[in-house]
Formats: sequence, structure tokens, C-alpha cells
Amino acid sequence: MRILIAPDKFKGALTARDVAERIAKGLHDVVPDADIEIVPMADGGEGTAEVIAQALGASWVTCPAHDPLGREIEARYAWIDPPSLSLRRDKLAIVEMSEAAGMRRLHLNELNPEVATTFGVGEMILDAARRGAAEIIIGLGGSATNDGGFGMARALGFRFFAGAKELTAAISDLQNVTKIQAPVAAGVSPADSTAQSRKLSGLPPQLRIIAAVDVKNPLLGPNGATRVFGPQKGAGKNQIDILERALTRLADVVAEQFGFDYRNEPGAGAAGGLGFGLLSFCGAKIRPGFDVVAGAVGLEAKIKDADLVITGEGSLDRQTLEGKTPAGVARLARKLGKPVFAIVGHTTNDPEVREIFDGVYENARPGMSQEENMKRAAELVRENARELAKSL
Repeated sequence: MRILIAPDKFKGALTARDVAERIAKGLHDVVPDADIEIVPMADGGEGTAEVIAQALGASWVTCPAHDPLGREIEARYAWIDPPSLSLRRDKLAIVEMSEAAGMRRLHLNELNPEVATTFGVGEMILDAARRGAAEIIIGLGGSATNDGGFGMARALGFRFFAGAKELTAAISDLQNVTKIQAPVAAGVSPADSTAQSRKLSGLPPQLRIIAAVDVKNPLLGPNGATRVFGPQKGAGKNQIDILERALTRLADVVAEQFGFDYRNEPGAGAAGGLGFGLLSFCGAKIRPGFDVVAGAVGLEAKIKDADLVITGEGSLDRQTLEGKTPAGVARLARKLGKPVFAIVGHTTNDPEVREIFDGVYENARPGMSQEENMKRAAELVRENARELAKSL
């Protein structure tokens, strides 16, 4: 029996590779001769660069950057510089925005989306461009920011003004923005707005930027960046209203001045609106992160060769259906007629979520706290894999 194991991480407990290896051990406990292939996965959230780097044989480089509060850091990203005899000709950078602007860079008492900035993400983009990258993949997950790409754009040379005053600090100041000065003078609104925003940024015209997202939220409104994700980043009700007005004004000025408007683009609200910023200031393309990773690792071909597929993640719920790894793996498995199972940290009883799998195995036990669930994640994943193997 050929079994493909393709899970995402259990956030805060296990990496995607850790999960996959524990599942493999549990299966081998019951079926020692099972033919198992491990393919760690991601969907644009944290861990995306690691997964793609492993799949493509990338190395890691570092560059000076700034964290969400402006402190100097060394940021790393994955880098592929093909040798002259390689079939691949293009230099590729794989960046995670959380490396510079993620919640993991801050202590809980430092969370403040009114001042947290994506400036460091812009510095990483510039570093990759200077190294000659033809393409940059940016995973948009785990952000501590809600600045619509304001900080990133400033790192690229854009300047923001409220009348004669230049705006360089609080995101709330964007409520008053009246003008955006691009680093490169250019005409407005050609047929290809992607080419236009790249021209405005001063980035090399041949540079492709892919924003890999795991959500479909727009920039604004009840399902937008601020109202859905702001509270997770420490925003209170008053701050949420202020930040919503700030991003609304930012989108208005971009539309008025440059002639394109991405506020309603699915994924524009990813990473506190960084999706919108990458579209507007860098000419990026937004793609589902799962599709980006699946393409990099050759997932469909691997599923085609398997008899059975196992996936998983820390939390299986309604959000899973919005482009998370388990749903993407299940979709491909169904397409190819393969049975697919999920091993997860915890799940809901939502039938629409559970019915995309042939079976769901959950680490959570009655009376078990979330802390204990996470602490025992490796042991419980292996136990669930044994139970799954016995059922086959």
C-alpha cells in the first residue's frame, strides 16, 4: 500500500514535517511494510518558505531589516540561484512576511497594530531584488500588522503626505493622507495596472511577485483585515474603527491617484492588508498559498501515485474550507479518486467540514485542556495514526 502523508503544521506544537513523521511512525507501528512518502505542506501561512525551500533545495540568506516596532533585526529568506547547467534559469526568493513583521517578533504586551509596520518586509523585497531575483514568493501569514502595506511601501521609497506633512509613524495618521509620492514618476492608469504599479515602485520591471495567501478576505468591511483579524493583534474597538478609516482613506487615495483599486480583491486583507499593499505598490499577483506550495512540491503527481492520502492541521474548522491545506489536499485526492483522511489537533462537528474526508482523527480528548493537547501533540498524532492504520 502506497500512502502519501501531506499535512500542515500544528501551530505552536509541531512543524509540518514533525506531524508527517509522527503519522508515518504510527502507521509503521501497525503496517510495518507500508510504502510511505512524506510531503510537508503549507498554505501561505508561517512555514511556507520552509516547505518550499525543502522541496526545491533552496539555501538561506539573511539581510538587515526592522521588526514591527522598528528594531533592527537580521531577517532570513530562502534563495534559489540555479547553476548554469540547471534547467531552472530564474533566481527565486521565498519570503515570509512574518519573518520581519510577524507576531512572533513581539511579546504579548507589545502588540499594537496602530504602530506595528511592514517596513521590514519592504526591506526584504529590496534585498531580493538587489540579488537579482526574477521572482519573489511572499507568504502572508502570522502578521502583527494592520497597515495595508504602508510600511512596506515606505521601505520601497513611496512617501505619504497629509498636506505638507510627511506621514512616517502611526497607521492612524493615514486617515488624513492626501497624497502619495511614488519613488519613480510615471503616467497614470495604463491598461496593465500591474505593470503600472511595478513601474511606480522602481522595482525591476521583469520582477514577478507572488503573494501567497491562506484567506480570501477583502481589505475593508465586516470581513476585512481590520474587523476580522485586528482583535487578534491587540486592537480594541476604538482602534478598530480608527484603523478601518485609515485603510479606507489609503485605498481611496491609491484609486484617485494611480487609477486602480484592489480593496475588494480576494486576499487583499491578508496580513493586515499587506495583500492590498503588494497589489497596489508592487504589481504583485495574489494566489492561494496552497496552490503555490502544491505546485512547488508536485503534489498532484504524488497523490496520483498513492493509494491513500493523509493530511492534517492543528485546527479543522470552517476556515479550513477557505483554502487551508487539508481542504486543498482533499480536493486533489477527490479529483483523482483517492481516499483521504485527516489527523488534526481538534475539530468541529460541522458536517460540511468533515464530509470532505473519509475519516477525521482528533487529538483532543474529553476533559483535555488545549495546553495539554498541544504538549502531547506528537504522542497523540502517532496514536491516531495507529488507529487509522487498524481501520484500513
